[in-house]
Amino acid sequence: MSGNPASPSIRYTVDPLDLPGHKIRVTIEVVRPASMGPKVTFAMPVWTPGAYIVREYARNVRAIRAVTQDGHPLPVRKESKNTWVVDAGEATHFSFSYSVYGHELSSHGLDISPEHIYLNGAGAFCEVNGQKKIPLELEIHPPANWKVYAELPEISKDPPRFRARDFDELLDTPIDVGNPQVHTIRPSGVTHDLVFCGPAGAVPGHKVEEDVGRIVEATRKLFGLLPMDHYTFFYHLGEKWDGGLEHARSTSIVMPHTVFRPRKDYEFFLDVTCHEYFHLFNVKRIRPEVLGPFDYSRENYTHLLWLSEGTTDYYTYLLLRRAGLFSPKKYLSEVAKQIKKYREIPGRLVQSLEESSFDTWIDLYRPYEATKNVSISYYLKGGLVSLCLDLELRKRTGGTKSLDDVMRHLWNNFGSRGVGIGENALPGEVRAATGEDVGEFFASYVSGLQELDFETFLGYAGLSLNPAEKEKEGRDPEEEEGVPAYLGIESEKVRENPRIKNVTEGSPAQRSGLTPGDEIVAFDGTRVTFDGLSEALKRYAPGESAEVAFFRRGRLTSLTVVFGKAPPEKWVIKPREEATKEQMDLAAHWLDAGWKDLQG
Repeated sequence: MSGNPASPSIRYTVDPLDLPGHKIRVTIEVVRPASMGPKVTFAMPVWTPGAYIVREYARNVRAIRAVTQDGHPLPVRKESKNTWVVDAGEATHFSFSYSVYGHELSSHGLDISPEHIYLNGAGAFCEVNGQKKIPLELEIHPPANWKVYAELPEISKDPPRFRARDFDELLDTPIDVGNPQVHTIRPSGVTHDLVFCGPAGAVPGHKVEEDVGRIVEATRKLFGLLPMDHYTFFYHLGEKWDGGLEHARSTSIVMPHTVFRPRKDYEFFLDVTCHEYFHLFNVKRIRPEVLGPFDYSRENYTHLLWLSEGTTDYYTYLLLRRAGLFSPKKYLSEVAKQIKKYREIPGRLVQSLEESSFDTWIDLYRPYEATKNVSISYYLKGGLVSLCLDLELRKRTGGTKSLDDVMRHLWNNFGSRGVGIGENALPGEVRAATGEDVGEFFASYVSGLQELDFETFLGYAGLSLNPAEKEKEGRDPEEEEGVPAYLGIESEKVRENPRIKNVTEGSPAQRSGLTPGDEIVAFDGTRVTFDGLSEALKRYAPGESAEVAFFRRGRLTSLTVVFGKAPPEKWVIKPREEATKEQMDLAAHWLDAGWKDLQG
């Protein structure tokens, strides 16, 4: 190539560098018109969309060099923690290359090994300044007999070469290179690949295909369509859960290879799969205005993450119910668990849902000892507020409108048009979709701190929320245990002793003066171990006191604690005997089940 090009072009190439050493090499070939100027900046993103935390991917970048088309080196200067400036001089064709280290099997990381190469774009590819919106090419040189999986249009197969609309699409496309186990399904006539990366021998293929297909169908039924012609579920099988990350035409989920048994583990597989697939609409298309196009160099703030993640959490369980993968009773049991968890977090009375969304960059992904007392998850509260809003809309409209109508409205007016939702627009959009003014609801539960009255909202569907009674069948009344004492701490095991990690605001521990870091050794002179803490608390009743001995920063001390009453171990949601026909009908339409299915 020669001469002065009229327009820029960019090609990314990925080469294995040292797979046992967890390294690849990325080369960015730039064809630069004179209008671009001689100094070209390359910037590594500091975060990846969907995981709202600054991760500093540039720390994995080394061995940087820039050369002209004929191999002459060009000056490279590091300008900031994640940017490098190449002085291209008169060169119109040059390349910028670097090695990337990746040994993190996570949905937002890079995992480079002799078994496979998994690339999350934000951790692998630098942005060429000023060229974010031009078309790109990506070429990958896999080891022999390895295949490349990516939801991008393919230009050639040997070597695998793809086209991306722009840098945003490149970063929004996870890539796996290896020999995974692939299952293909076509629900609603749309091809979905289930790509299992790792030891996939235990995958119950037919069952997984059927159940994932039902999730897809339930989602399509809600919105009336699917917004793409091909989709990939990347399932990375390892030792532990790391959740999932949504993309426009795929998702990447990291989970244990044992996830398919027992049933409770498999249900979590269904949960995460459904959550990430719902993001196909909510987040990737229905999105806050500020979340796209992205600024990858800094935090992108919004008060609406509760809609993006919390509402998605709400629909996760609801769609599993509609898909027939959760029974009505199972669904209500999961809701009750969420309510229990929510009510045991003091931070719900301190931080609003909007504040929780906005502060995610310094909060949700960076918990510390006081987190529980000062903040609330926009996933957890957002899901429960969405539930209450759905029931409120169904109640007000006699069942003719619901949150389903709101989501379809947001799709038709924002998601399908590629338009983001304004920070303060949502109450008006709910009204446009349903005819109902929800300003007071939002002021109370979204921007405000009013406690959620679950009993009232569930009552609209003829349901009651109560503490579960302990099973008494087969137990000797004379051996009946009383209510155990409650301390109000979370602890970790240190030298066989419980060391306090968190003290719940307003708890007996907090009122007495116990604090994170205290290492408890005895109650009333009797040794207490980490493994025996629960049994030790059973020796006391609420209202009784004990002299608690503990080490604080290496010094033995003690204080008196007056124990309290523990919150209920479990909540249950059940049909009310006095439920009206209107309430029964509301529940039936909401849960896609007959009233009898909720009883017994």
